[in-house]
Amino acid sequence: MTETLMAGTLHGAHNATLSLSKSFQMMTTSEQDRWSRVKNRLRSNVGEDVYTSWFARMDLEGVQDESVRLSVPTRFLKSWIQAHYAERVLSCWQAEMPEVHRIDLTVRTAVRPVVQPKEAPAPTEARRAPAPELRSTATAPVSANHDALGGSPLDPRLTFASFVVGRSNTLAHAAARQVAEGRRGDPVMFNPLYIHAGVGLGKTHLLQAVTWAGNSGNERKVLYLTAEKFMYGFVAALKTQTALAFKEALRGIDVLVIDDLQFLQGKSTQAEFCHTLNALIDAGRQVVIAADRPPSDLESLDDRVRSRLAGGLVVEMGSLGEELRHGILKSRVAAARAHHATFDVPEEVLLYLARTITHNGRDLEGAINRLLAHSKLNNQPVTLEMAEREVRDLVRPQEPKRIKIEDIQRVVARQYNVSRSDLLSSRRTANVVRPRQVAMYLAKTLTLRSLPEIGRRFGGRDHTTVLHAVRKIEALVSKDTALSEEVESLKRQLQE
Repeated sequence: MTETLMAGTLHGAHNATLSLSKSFQMMTTSEQDRWSRVKNRLRSNVGEDVYTSWFARMDLEGVQDESVRLSVPTRFLKSWIQAHYAERVLSCWQAEMPEVHRIDLTVRTAVRPVVQPKEAPAPTEARRAPAPELRSTATAPVSANHDALGGSPLDPRLTFASFVVGRSNTLAHAAARQVAEGRRGDPVMFNPLYIHAGVGLGKTHLLQAVTWAGNSGNERKVLYLTAEKFMYGFVAALKTQTALAFKEALRGIDVLVIDDLQFLQGKSTQAEFCHTLNALIDAGRQVVIAADRPPSDLESLDDRVRSRLAGGLVVEMGSLGEELRHGILKSRVAAARAHHATFDVPEEVLLYLARTITHNGRDLEGAINRLLAHSKLNNQPVTLEMAEREVRDLVRPQEPKRIKIEDIQRVVARQYNVSRSDLLSSRRTANVVRPRQVAMYLAKTLTLRSLPEIGRRFGGRDHTTVLHAVRKIEALVSKDTALSEEVESLKRQLQE
């Protein structure tokens, strides 16, 4: 005899039965009409997208006195509705039948079997809309011709072997390797692993390297998706009424890799991403995410998502230093030489490119491609004069960048993992006071703003507060090597 959960709790039987309990009567026309009204009420309550995802395949099995019996096709769907929508389902029923105080939810596996002639098999939902299959493209040919729910295409060049490690990306690289080398059943150390950086600094390279390495042994299911692909797959599943299969397939992945999270849009899509993120993390599955800003700056995302992302390991990949840029150039030349054996770039040209092309790694790769094209098509060796001529549009102006106080606040907040509003607030905790003082110091040394103006821009503070902060940081920088390096790093980020 199943246990009953009273007053707003849905109850599911542990084992589906082959026939309904005799205590439940056959549905009458009035009960069917009432069920239709309950479903319409539920649809209005939760919205069309949520209703389609979770309730479209819920059936009424019977009504008796204070009890209503409902069924769903899968155990996962039953547990999700019980955990998240119990009160709503009961309240919708009570609006139609105030005497209802108990709802039983069962999985209708093998319920009411219908024997069909072999020549005319019963149509099923799977026949009308085949369940989508999520697969990782690391084990499939790299092609742009993927189905709507497959993984995003992978570039075979973007592996750990071709990733150049430098000071600005050491931690991100080490964390990504740790994730990629994990095995099924190992405890998850960083979850989620969240990597953020500006354009062309290597985020996608690392994420695809994780996918290639994770799938190399075929032990774990690793799926790489851009945020756009995730949205497209979810919307397509809703349209074909296969959203449940989409959700269950996602939750069967061992390592989910999401790129360009800043492009995730839409309330229902973000809600589904949040549910997927929670389900995977709670089940001990690995999640790896990349975006162009830290979680706190993803203002379009729901607070619950940002909080869950910030709870993992958040790593920033900083700007490329000259030494790292030189290493990237050498790596790209070596890769090009594998297909063009006579291609060579003199060291003085590499040093020139590393010194003058400072924006991002894609500009560096573009410079090598230009030199290769010019050398091969014109049958001429690469020289410094040719390089200066061919890449002149990639060289950024050398005049000092005009720095704004808003830029300083944003960069300092990101560096110290606080929000900009914290810097402007009256909070006096140590993790906020030091970043605020550093930001004031940088505002005084990198801009022409007066002390009173800086004070106003930091929450209306008095100019004496700013002066105290400037003197404090000046004194600390002269004797604290770590702080001095942090300040210099912030200056470089602001000036690039």
